[in-house]
This record gives sequence, C-alpha cells and structure tokens, in this order.
Amino acid sequence: MKCSTYLGFVVALCTSLSIQAQSNPISRTPEGRPDFQGVWTNATQTPLERPEALGNKRAYTAEEAAQRVLASQERFARDSAPIDPDRPAPEKGAPIGLEADWRFPNSHVITVNGEARTSMIIEPENGRIPHVDNEVMQDWRSKILAQDGVDEFDGPEVRTVGERCLLSVLSTAGPPMVPMIYNSNYQIVQTEDYLMIMTEMVNDARIIRIDSEPLPEAMTRWMGDSVGHWEGDTLVVKTNKIHPQQTFRGSTQALTTTEWFSKESNAQINYRVTIDDPVAYTQPWTAEIPLRALAQGTRLYEYACHEGNMSVIGSLGGARRQDHDASLQAQEQSIIDPAQALPLAQ
Repeated sequence: MKCSTYLGFVVALCTSLSIQAQSNPISRTPEGRPDFQGVWTNATQTPLERPEALGNKRAYTAEEAAQRVLASQERFARDSAPIDPDRPAPEKGAPIGLEADWRFPNSHVITVNGEARTSMIIEPENGRIPHVDNEVMQDWRSKILAQDGVDEFDGPEVRTVGERCLLSVLSTAGPPMVPMIYNSNYQIVQTEDYLMIMTEMVNDARIIRIDSEPLPEAMTRWMGDSVGHWEGDTLVVKTNKIHPQQTFRGSTQALTTTEWFSKESNAQINYRVTIDDPVAYTQPWTAEIPLRALAQGTRLYEYACHEGNMSVIGSLGGARRQDHDASLQAQEQSIIDPAQALPLAQ
C-alpha cells in the first residue's frame, strides 16, 4: 500500500513537471544541455549598488517598477530632445556627459523570477560592495601611481586598460559581466566543450573551457582562467588568475569569481556571480544580472577602439605641453631682472 502510494506520488510529480516543461520549454543542444547560443543584452537602468536610502529593500513593488520604467523613458526623451541653438555656453567646470545618442534608450528594471530588483547586488543584504576600509587602493595601477615620482600621465602604461583599448570599459566582458550605458551586448557560441562569450565592447572573446584542467599557476591572461562544469541545467564557472592590470571596483589579482548561467526561458538567461577578493573586500559579494535575448538576426557591431581612439594621444600630448610650459616658467623665474637686482656691495 505504501509502495503504491509512493509510486502514485512520483507519477503525479513527474506529470506535473512534464506539463510545466511543455508550457515553458527551453531550447537545448544535441547533448541535451540548455542552449545559450544567440545574441543577448544585459542593459538596464538598475544600478550595481543599491542607493543607500533604500536600505535593505531588495525589490520594488510592481507599481514602483512601472513608475521607474516610465520615469526612465521620460528622462531619455528629454535628453534626446533638440537643444536650443541660442543657449549660452555652460559654466566653467560644468559636468558634461555622453550625448543621449550614445546611451541605450533602455528603461528595463532587472527582474529575476518575477522580482524587480533595486540593485544588481543581492548580497550583502544592503546591496553595497563591502570595500576594505583602506585609503590606499591595492589594484595594480593604484600601486604604480603610489610610487614616488610617478604621475598618471607619464606614459601609456599607467593609463587605464579601457583607455588603451586592451579590454572592455569597466567590466562588460567580466568576470563579473556588468553592463555600462552602451554596447552591453553579447554573442554566445556553445559546443560540448566550450562556451564563448563575445562582447560588443572592444569585441573581447571570453572562452570558458568545460570540464577542463586549469591553466598553470604562473599563467595569467585577460578575463582570467575560466573553467565550467554542469550542475543539472546550470553551468557553473569558476575563474581565477586574473591579469594583474585587470580590475573591477578596486579588485586585485587575488580576485576569484563563481558564475552561474541558467535559462529562465528562451528569452532570458539568469546570470549570477559571486566575487571574492580578500585584499579588496571584507567579504564575498553576489550580484544577479540577467541576459535578455535580442531579436533573431541581431548582430554585434565591430567596436573599432584602436582605430578611432585618440584619448591616449590627447592625454599624453596635453601633459607634455604642460611639462613644456612649466619648464619655460621655471627658466623665466631663474633669470634675475637686472632692474630688480641688488646693488653690489662697496
């Protein structure tokens, strides 16, 4: 009797799961794994860190989320409106940001399993990065600049990797894969042994090896050494050996990450990442940043960063001009005006 009851329960459960799977099936590879291939975006208005005024409020109500979407759309419409050609010049020192044409007109609020998030970070509870209370940053560039006699415009080596077109700006490619205000698009190509994620920003190609051995300890590379394995329908990816010049929010070469990729539906990949760096943070922290499918046939643009980048030339050229002017001023000050010279002693 007990066996019959248990068997009936199992049959009912399997039937229920089968119905759910049929009502919301996800595409799969020939090997039966969730198929992540396609072109995706994680563009959103949701900030990485939760505004302090929201405290531990993890999610908005449906009404609050709708209001934020509407406010974002209105703000973008205002920023995109034609400007007055007779306007006066801005005040000296006024902040000038990117034109609206550069930014995504995206009002999306991050939503995971129906929960509209107030921030990408969900742990710690306050949704904030738990920075180490240390005035001296420990990332590679900060340590170089802290040396005596080193200035941030001395040469290209001390400029940021994004300005030098070596890696995507901020951390679009990851890990962690965090969006910025434009070009937060990704193309995923998947085989049984690899998952390749190419970002539109600088066209970084991140290759995740599945069920593979880690690289030798002495080997570091951009975006680190990423090795994945399957836990059911979730791809779990562990990354270490981050290139010493790669940093995110003060992270150091001690950074390790664990990422989870799972499909909520064919329209959304739920991406979760835990960041651990005991040099930079007092504890590990976790963020969730879904990837949403773009229309079939969408293609990434070539991001011609090196070809069009004048930032380093302009910055270093301006600094050399300042050095030249300062040198001339020092020479002028070293010459004594004869009219102001003291009379010789008798």
